[in-house]
Formats: sequence, C-alpha cells, structure tokens
Amino acid sequence: MSTRIDVRTDKAATRRFPRRYVVLAAIVLTLAAMSILEMITGAGDLTSSGTIAATMVATAPIMLAALGGLWSERAGIVNIGLEGMMILGTYGAGYFGYHYGAWAGVVGAIMMGMIGGLVHAVATVVFGIDHIISGVAINIIALGAVQYLASLTFVGLPGGGSTQSPKIPNVPSITIGPLRDALGTVEKQDLFVVSEAAALLRAMVTNLSSLVLIALLALVLSYVVLWRTSFGLRLRSCGESPAAAESLGIKVMRYKFVAVLISGGMAGLGGGFLAMVASSNYRDGQTGGRGYIGLAAMIFGNWRPSGLLAGSGLFGYTETLGLRQGGTSVHALLLALAVLALAAAVWQARQGLMRAAIISGSVAVAIGALYAAIDEVPGDFTRMTPYVITLLVLAFASQRLRMPAADGQIYRKGSAG
Repeated sequence: MSTRIDVRTDKAATRRFPRRYVVLAAIVLTLAAMSILEMITGAGDLTSSGTIAATMVATAPIMLAALGGLWSERAGIVNIGLEGMMILGTYGAGYFGYHYGAWAGVVGAIMMGMIGGLVHAVATVVFGIDHIISGVAINIIALGAVQYLASLTFVGLPGGGSTQSPKIPNVPSITIGPLRDALGTVEKQDLFVVSEAAALLRAMVTNLSSLVLIALLALVLSYVVLWRTSFGLRLRSCGESPAAAESLGIKVMRYKFVAVLISGGMAGLGGGFLAMVASSNYRDGQTGGRGYIGLAAMIFGNWRPSGLLAGSGLFGYTETLGLRQGGTSVHALLLALAVLALAAAVWQARQGLMRAAIISGSVAVAIGALYAAIDEVPGDFTRMTPYVITLLVLAFASQRLRMPAADGQIYRKGSAG
C-alpha cells in the first residue's frame, strides 16, 4: 500500500513540474529560436522591442475576439458573428469616445458589442435559430447599421464624415523611463537570448497602452473564471452536455445567454481597441476580418486561453513583420516554417500517422525550396502571409483539436426530461 502511494506521489510531482514552468520555458525557447533565426538569415528586426510592441498592438484585438468566441463556444453557442460585434465596437468607441472621453469610448465599445451578443443570444438561445445563420446575419446587419449610424452622427463634425469619426482621445499609456533605458542598453549588446528577453521587457515598459493590459487581464480572468470557479464549471457543462447539466439543476438557458453577452462584450472591446489604439478614430472597414481570424485563433488554441493567445500572437507577429520590414523578414520566416513543418512530419511519423507525415514533409520541402530560390518575398504575398500561415498552422493542429461536445447544437429547455 505504501509503495503505491509513493509512486502516485512521485508521478504527481513529475506532472506538476512542467505545468509550473511551461510558459517560461516556451518563452525562453521561442526567444532562443528567433535569435538563431536572426543569426542564420541576417534579418535584424525579428525580436526588436519595436517589433514586439507593434505585435502586441496587432495581437490584442484578435485575442479579444478569440476570447469572445471562447466564452460563447464553451457554453455551446457557435459565434460566427464576432466580426459584426467588433464592427459595432469600433463605432461605439468612435461615438462615445469623441463625445464623452476615452474611457467612455471603451465602455461604449463593450456595450455596442454586447448589443450584437444580445441579438445572437435571443436568436440562438431563445428562438433556436441555427447558430451559423444568426452569426452571418449579425455580420451583415452590423456592417449596414454602423455605416448608417456613422453618416447620421459623424457628418458635419470636425474631421468626421460618413466613413470615419473625429479623432478619439487616447487612453493612458505606461512608460517606465529608467527601466526602458537600462533594457535598451542590454538589447543593443546583441547577447544571445538575453538581448531578446530585454527587448521583450522593454516593449512592456515603453508607451504600453492601458488597453493592452486590460486585454491581458481579460485573458487571465477568463481562464480563472472558466476553469477555477463553480460558475465556469457550470457554463462549460452547458457546452458539453446541456441535458445532463439541466438534470442537475443548472439553468442552461441562462448560462448560455450570459456567455453570449460576455462574448459580444469581448469582441466589442476588440473593435474598440482597433479604433482607439491601433488607430485614432473609427473608420469604415476597420476590422478587416479580424473577427474571423479571432475565431480561427480560438480553434487553433483548442478552445483554451493559452492556445488562443499563441494563435493570436502568431497572426499579429506575421502581420507586424510584413508591415515593418516587408519581404525580408517574411523570407526569414519561411525557413522557420519549413523547420516546423519538418518537425511536425517527424512527430506524426512517430505517432504512426504516415499519410499526415508525408504531407507535412512535402510542405517542409516545398517551403525550404522556396526559401532557397528567392531572396525576398514579393509584396503581394507579404500581405497574404498572416492568413496563409494561419491556415497552415490550423491544418497541422487539426489532428489534436477537440471542440465542446454540444457546440453548435440547438437546445430546448426541458430536453433533459
């Protein structure tokens, strides 16, 4: 008996070790890999503090949209309408931010997104309309509604018009001068991994928008609430087996309704971020499909907060590189992508997935050949790179994905009986 207890204790301790340090280890390994990539390819701006700061700005709205999808789908409601809710959020930030101040713009973005979530919740939870149809309808309605509201409220204002709002006041940003300067000195010394870590920290203490911190806080709170509270357990049970949850006394319809409202608020905040941080006003077409990319990032992340952060960061980083250095940096990423595809092929072969391994190996060879054949990626493909890489990563990750069991299913109250 005592021997068995000791074995279980040792196994538990072994399991706890990687969980405690997995995030730190992933950051260090990523910085080391990027440092090696810089040395091999000569691309000097892959891990600079400027690139990282721009990446955080590009990542935050996608991550917020992905969090919106996470809340909704964990409760069993597919939310294709994230794009429309982000569009509503951009208008909310523009209108309320201009008339009542920066923080009113943040609240206005959240509330407008929640209006979109309310429509989706009524359609799917109350009336049982197909989730995809409702989401697509919200995207179309939101686009037309915001264009109408913009022409109604912004025309005639200084700097405003039917396609944009006047300038919005900025939310506060954070800069710690002495720490910024010290980290900048270390970054310039070109020390392996150390300089990359200094650049990461410097980006976080130099003109860091308050909304970036709020987005990160929303990520942490989402994890805590959904996986560390009884409320979160009940909400997730509604997405796994609503009939069983209802048989245990859980108000399934109420939890689904609340989850979709929170989903809309998250997506609206992502739209507000685009208007207030990534830009300085509301503009027509500002979201650029980021609601759909957020949905893809959530799927890539296997419906988990840490995974969707990685997916959002991947898109934000590749988009940033394309804007900052164009084809040179994207060309360096081709080598990294070829190595990752080769590693995926080896792993798949070891798992006995020979067909998938052959496909991954072929992709690795093709990307490697492309890297060797050209010196710079053409501009048109540079703009496509974030979307192409997102599709490739989703294809490689699809074999390990597990969506909530009842996600997308229409549920009627009383089905447990």
